[in-house]
Formats: sequence, structure tokens, C-alpha cells
Amino acid sequence: MSVHEYRRRLAAAMLAISAIAISGWAPAATAQNMDRDTVLSRPLSLGDAARLAAHQSATAEEARFQAAQSAAQVTQARSDLLPNVSAYALEHGVTINTATFGFALPGLDPGGELLGPVKTIDVRGKLSQTIFDWAALNRVRSAKSTAVASNATASDVAEQAAVTASLAYLRAQRADAQLAARAADSVLADSLLGIANDQLSAGVGVALDVTRAQAQLALVRAQLIAARNERDRSRLDLLRSLGLPLDARVDLADTLSRLTLSDTMPNEQAAITLALTNRPDLRAADQRLLAARQTSGAIRAERLPSLSAFGDEGWLGTNSGNKLNTYQWGVQVTVPVFDGLRREGRIEESEARVSEIDVRRRDLRQQAAIEVRGALLDLGSAREAVDAAREQLRLTEQEVAQARDRFRAGVSGNADVITASLTLNTSRTQLVDALASYQSARVGLARAVGSVTALP
Repeated sequence: MSVHEYRRRLAAAMLAISAIAISGWAPAATAQNMDRDTVLSRPLSLGDAARLAAHQSATAEEARFQAAQSAAQVTQARSDLLPNVSAYALEHGVTINTATFGFALPGLDPGGELLGPVKTIDVRGKLSQTIFDWAALNRVRSAKSTAVASNATASDVAEQAAVTASLAYLRAQRADAQLAARAADSVLADSLLGIANDQLSAGVGVALDVTRAQAQLALVRAQLIAARNERDRSRLDLLRSLGLPLDARVDLADTLSRLTLSDTMPNEQAAITLALTNRPDLRAADQRLLAARQTSGAIRAERLPSLSAFGDEGWLGTNSGNKLNTYQWGVQVTVPVFDGLRREGRIEESEARVSEIDVRRRDLRQQAAIEVRGALLDLGSAREAVDAAREQLRLTEQEVAQARDRFRAGVSGNADVITASLTLNTSRTQLVDALASYQSARVGLARAVGSVTALP
């Protein structure tokens, strides 16, 4: 087999495997506002996968429902400051034993007489309104801060879902690249077997070379089968992370080699500043601390007097034809005096919780800075590993070409070619792994600064 024929077969195999790995899956999702029923025309990029998972994954939806519960609790807390209006209708009958009065009444048996029955009909409306309650006002503020914290937590969960989907996307790309590499190995092994058979037929080769080439081809075919299985499993994991049905068809817009590969590193201090400002888990911690302080303030405010007004109006009588309009109204001042130190105990508990949340918040901010530094280290190391893997692949390809030329010329057997092809197999795998590690490091840095859903 000539060099040109080998290159032609290699190119054909690479195109075929790309068609199997990529074109066999139809488009599923793009843009930020996607759901299970939305299928857009263009293929799915890495950033699209992150945004889709953040929008519709099960964990993200669950977190948003929890945030909705916190928002509903704000309405519940506000009810203490809003009017309370009710109405009722009552028909009432009663009999009275006069002996239960505790004193004798003129004209009545001292041993007791039965009076009644007395029947009344009472129909009225009631209104009560808090005029001033500083504790209730602080409880509303605390509930609002808690709701904001819940929304920030939901954003953080969405970011985590985006990370999971991004890594699943990269695993699918890695599986595609490994499958393409094994297809290229298969082409090379097949060409070596062809050369060995041609030389044996021409009487210038030996059967050992043919057997050795057949064994190499069988090994590569086994690896190809395993790579194909890994590709299919990675697609299932990707669909699961995106919250899509497992029978959905997804077209990946990118390959590992086409994703961004930058030679410049982000500024460490700028990245840390961005993380401290942008990360939703840090915003949630800030709001939880504020809510805890407001809760403590609300408990303290319970020591203050509260002012409320009430009133009712309706018809009262013995029957529907004998009823009069009656009403009552009033203004009430409630002054807490002593509750057995229960309030003081609640204040101590609340202050301890404030301190706990503050410690956790400061630790989380330090952790964020460490995660940024670690992600930058991983990114730099992965970028260097890509360059090293590319250089190793270039040299092993050169080694295979030289060994194949010697084998074709009859200068040596195919043992050197087989050894070189095994090294080439490893080099291709290492390059794929290095590219996948670099892109994973990019996702890790985006997670560290809180911008996974902003990936392109």
C-alpha cells in the first residue's frame, strides 16, 4: 500500500467516524430559555449545554421551587401588618340556672330556677389592624432577606447543574475523539496487515509478520468496540444532565480540538475579585447573614409596645324581626412585661446562629479564593500538557512513518512498526486526555468565578 493510499484511507476513516459520532445525533437545544419541548435548529455548544442544564435540570427546578416557598413566606410574614377582616353569622340559644349566679334574686327560688331559653341571632363583620409593631416589621424584612438568599442558592444550584452538564458534554467530546483515534489506529493496523500480506505473497516476507499484524489489528478492533460503547454511554449521561428524555437526539456543535485553547492566563487577583462579587453561593451567604441579624432584631423588638385597632358591627336580636344594630371598637396597646426569660433565651440562640453563619460565610469566601487559585494552576498545567502531548504525537507519527518505510523496503520486519503503532495509540489517547483536561480546567475556573452559564 502506497503512502498516498494510506493517507486516503485514514482521511476516509476519520470522516466516517466523525459522521457516526456527531452527525448521527439531531439538534436538541440552544439559547438560554430552553425547555424539554423546545428543540432548536443549530447544534448544541458547550455553553448551550451549561445554560440548558441550569434552566431545566431536575436539581435546578427543585431549587427554584424552594425559592418560591421562601417568597411565599414573605407574604405570610407581611400578614401581621395587614388588615384582618372576617364575618360571621350566629344563632344561639341558652338556658340559665339562677342558683349559679352565686346570690339570691328577689322573686326567684334560692334553690335555683331555670330561665330561658334565650335565643339570639348575631350577624356582624369584624376588622382588626396593626398600627405599630416593630417586631412584625423586622420579621418581614428577615423573610425578604431569606427569600433573596433562596434565590441566590437556586442560582448556585443552577451553576452546579451547568458544571455537571459541561463536564458531561466534555466527556461526550472525549468519547468522540477517542473513537476517531481508534478508527485511525484501525486504518494503520489494516494497512500494515496489507503490507505484510503483499510481502509474503512476493516471497520477501515471513508469516510471523502477518501473524503479528493480525494480532495488532484484532487488538485495535477490540479498542474500537470499547470506544464506541463509551461514546454511547457518554451520550446517555449528557442527556441525563441536560434533563432531556433519554431517547432525544443531540448534535454536538464542537469537538475537543475546536474548543478554545488560549495561551494567556487570566489575572489571578482579578479572577478572585470577580468570584467574590459574582458567585451566587457567596451572595446567598451574605443574605443568610443579613436575615439572621434581622431575625435577632425582630426578637429584640418584641420588648417594645405594639399598637392595634379593632372593631365590629352587625345586627343582634332574638329573632329576625327583632334585631338592632350593635357595634364595638377600640384601640389596644400591648406592653410586654415578663415572659419567664423565654425571649432572652431566643435572643441568645439567634445571636449564636448569627455567629455561626458569619463564620461559615468567611470560610466560604476563603474557599472561593482557593478554588480560583487552584483552577488557575490546573488550567496552566493542562495547557502545558496539551503542548507536550502534541509534540509527542508528532514524534510518534514520524516514528511510525519511518518504521513503516523500513518494513515496506524489506530492511526490517514489522516488529518496529507494531511497537511504534502502539506508542502512537498511546500518544493519541494522551492528546485527547490532555485536551479534555484543559477544557475541564476551563469549566472549573468558570465555576470558581461563578460564570459557567456564560461559557460560549
